[in-house]
Amino acid sequence: MEIRLDGKSAVITGGSKGLGLAMAQRFAASGADVAILARSPDTLAEAKAKIQAGAKGKVATVSADVSKAAEAQGIIEAAIKNYGRLDILVNNSGVYEYTPLEAITEEHFHRHFNINVLGLLLVTQAAVKYLGEGGSIINMGSVASRITSPNSAVYSGTKAAVDAITIVLSRELGPKKIRVNTLSPGIVETEGTHSGGFIGSEFEKFALAQTPLGRIGQPSDIASIAVFLASEDSAWLTGERLLASGGFR
Repeated sequence: MEIRLDGKSAVITGGSKGLGLAMAQRFAASGADVAILARSPDTLAEAKAKIQAGAKGKVATVSADVSKAAEAQGIIEAAIKNYGRLDILVNNSGVYEYTPLEAITEEHFHRHFNINVLGLLLVTQAAVKYLGEGGSIINMGSVASRITSPNSAVYSGTKAAVDAITIVLSRELGPKKIRVNTLSPGIVETEGTHSGGFIGSEFEKFALAQTPLGRIGQPSDIASIAVFLASEDSAWLTGERLLASGGFR
């Protein structure tokens, strides 16, 4: 049976490309009204057109920096202004760059933690004011929090923080009947993994060799799981970390 999100409103951060765009397309096709955001306004118009092509719900866009409290608040207020409610938050904004210990700088550290961790907290803080009973928060984690590859100390650290934050917030928001889960992909073919040099690399070969299903992921693989976590079909799940990696662990 197809999972439906009719009558629901969702905010997806980092929704203009890659996993965020795939999730936005799937949510909108499932009937949800969707608001996506990205730091660069140049990418939003094209993303909106792609989402609207198959949408049964409405689509709005916001240009914002999740690591700034005022802008994080503005993201949520834009969704409320457009749709009058908020049911789903997907904390997908993130950066990743593998760097050896000797090359780590303060800038590298703060960029990753400001977006991947602080941004998640600020947007969630703003969203909780509007999420009602049955609300679902999906934090995008990564297999990197457990695989912990060489040269990934900072990035893997941010995703380990996301895992911990999810469990804490599931306990904190449980009394409000708001669910919080982490969706942790393995290696997925996106613009980011291409530009980051992961596709075609030795790491991809290693991941493939360790993946029972014998392929790397596609954005649609992750989007279908996100729809499940956003829906009432997952109403008894909170504080969980769902590893979506084809068995790579």
